[in-house]
Amino acid sequence: MSKIIASAAIRGAHKIVARAENKWREAIDKWGANEPVGFPNTAYYLPIIYGILGMKVEKLGDMEAVLKRCQAILPPPVKELHPLPYLAPALDAGMATFFAEELIEAIRYLEQPNFYLRGEDITEGNIWLGAADDIILRKRGIEFVDGTAPGFAAILGAAPTPEMAAKIAQELQQKNLYVFMAADYNGKRFAEQLIEAGVQVGWPTRLVPFGPDVSATVFAMGFATRAAMSFGGIEPGDYRKILIYNKDRVFAFAMPLGYVTDEWYANGAGAINWGFPVIADTPIPEVLPTGICTYEHVVSNIPHDKIVAKAVEVRGLKVSMAEVPVPVAYGAAFEGERVRGEDIYLECGGGRTHMVEWVTSKRMDEIEDGKIELIGPEISDVQPGSRLPLAIAVEVAGREMQPDYEPILERQIHHLINYAQGAMHIGQRDIAWLRVSKGAFGKGFRLHHIGAILHAKLHQDFSRIFDKIQIKLYTKDEDVLKVTEAARAAYRVRDVRIEGMTDETTDIFYSCTLCQSFAPSHVCVISPERTGLCGSYNWMDCKAASEISPTGANQAVPKGEVLDAQYGRWKGVDDFVFKASRSKVDHYYFYSIVNDPMTTCGCCECIAAVLPMCNGVMTVNREHTGETPCGMKFTTLAGTIGGGLSTPGFVGHSKYYVCQRKFLMGEGGLLRLVWMPKTLKEEIGDRFRQRAAELGVPDLLDRIADETIGVTEEAILPFLTEKEHPALNLPPILG
Repeated sequence: MSKIIASAAIRGAHKIVARAENKWREAIDKWGANEPVGFPNTAYYLPIIYGILGMKVEKLGDMEAVLKRCQAILPPPVKELHPLPYLAPALDAGMATFFAEELIEAIRYLEQPNFYLRGEDITEGNIWLGAADDIILRKRGIEFVDGTAPGFAAILGAAPTPEMAAKIAQELQQKNLYVFMAADYNGKRFAEQLIEAGVQVGWPTRLVPFGPDVSATVFAMGFATRAAMSFGGIEPGDYRKILIYNKDRVFAFAMPLGYVTDEWYANGAGAINWGFPVIADTPIPEVLPTGICTYEHVVSNIPHDKIVAKAVEVRGLKVSMAEVPVPVAYGAAFEGERVRGEDIYLECGGGRTHMVEWVTSKRMDEIEDGKIELIGPEISDVQPGSRLPLAIAVEVAGREMQPDYEPILERQIHHLINYAQGAMHIGQRDIAWLRVSKGAFGKGFRLHHIGAILHAKLHQDFSRIFDKIQIKLYTKDEDVLKVTEAARAAYRVRDVRIEGMTDETTDIFYSCTLCQSFAPSHVCVISPERTGLCGSYNWMDCKAASEISPTGANQAVPKGEVLDAQYGRWKGVDDFVFKASRSKVDHYYFYSIVNDPMTTCGCCECIAAVLPMCNGVMTVNREHTGETPCGMKFTTLAGTIGGGLSTPGFVGHSKYYVCQRKFLMGEGGLLRLVWMPKTLKEEIGDRFRQRAAELGVPDLLDRIADETIGVTEEAILPFLTEKEHPALNLPPILG
């Protein structure tokens, strides 16, 4: 390793550790050793310290032991004549840097509680988002699992101009990468440059401004460390597995833009420990041999118009991009983009006009592949700020095409349109909503390009199940209403078919192992009456995916011999789970929370837990950040049972599953549910009441406690007793 780099990294580490120690002493003098510290709403304490050292930093006094570890691993400054290799000491210095920076940032949360925002979006007066909480980690972690986000770029400093910053950011977005930003160069910061250039920043667009100082770089590394523990099931303190996991599975790199200071060198050395290389725009010394990283460790002096391509090459990213014939940038990173107010050129649906989307099957001789028709006014025929009705009718035909696949293709319309920069799509079916920005219009985007997107992407992703596709777009009221009427009739037929299916009427279930890249022993088996834990996959979806890729993540699982009808166990499912979990799990019960429940990954929408005193169960959705009667928040629960574990008394599930007939049937089903957050009650209320009426307790939802009643078993039990909740009269749940 270059002596110049090693010297600078070690000097930088000494400066950062000294700063951390000074801030800690000041904090101790002001608040005392028992003052609580940490990053908001996370079960991982200070995640790098927790993951690498296995140490829980919960109060100021806990930091002293971490500072001693920093001093123990900090190498002495490099002397003029130094007989030892430089790599190992520099990497140690980088690790000490991250420990110290986590202490610095934790103290900042204590000193300035409003310095960082909470949530995913920036505000007019503040753009710094700080540490991602566990809700964001799990929500965004799904994208790393299914490959829609192959990695991230950690950018330090600033580009020469706002325009160049926007160009680099857009190129990274088009490759579906997240961009994590920190530090300044000559008083300028990359995130501020993007805002100056009119670019939307925040988690929804994958352009995440962590903080203004170099120490905020630690939030990016903490995100990667938590991914290994949360989704990979790696125990805190098992640093070797965490580092190898990140090298092999979390594809990331550091991109310093501007003069590289000692502190930047120290952060770069730290990133190399995780297998993340450094790609710089300035002529710093290079480290080209392989070793810790997959390929080169430090590559420098890369021109700005080539730096993204070079970074992708050095990190070994395999980025899949479809050629979509549209005049705007296209990629998953634009899915969270908003089009608002004065930026709206055209709006369709959303209650302002009628909008509907419908995929239907036709005979082969009725379809002309690639034909796109716009029937009615085009965007260019109306003034900025106008509204039009819109019907998107997609007609497909193929030898393998089946009516069951129509809703699967229809569901793709939402994100495929959203991938176009400047197009915002919300909803589906007959409650869809589309906005097109003035910027997209100015670049040449028109309504007929929606047809071009759907033709290219649906062919690319689903060519196994259809041969031809044509798209018709209607923008006249009378035409849109006709399409809406026909589409609603088709929706009713589909819903009756799916709702009418039961686990007993099919001999085939389907697997989903998408999350195994993060939770190696997790195997989700999906049946008609038990949707996937993440809420994104039902039996129909998996059937279609299995047809497309029989050896992929969604494989057919023959049920085989029934071993337990009440709790849900089958010989064929046991055999599949044992094999797919790499012999880690030999069985589980579909319908039980007490007896060996299904394994849980970090992507579940909800987690249920037994409440013994109330003789029932509670469930909490990941959006709920408060306490629950089981004594743990969602984030703590997910950190405890995630990673592919089967944990009696706890189980992950989707929101939809709550109202399915097999929900915890082994212990009495929906009648056992005694607590859930108020927001979840409101979200699933209509389906819940229908299911409760089937059980003979139509007012069951009103008998269930929520956080307004209490967040402990002792607090909610009187309410349940007063309401005569049926769970209180069921057999003991742990009997």
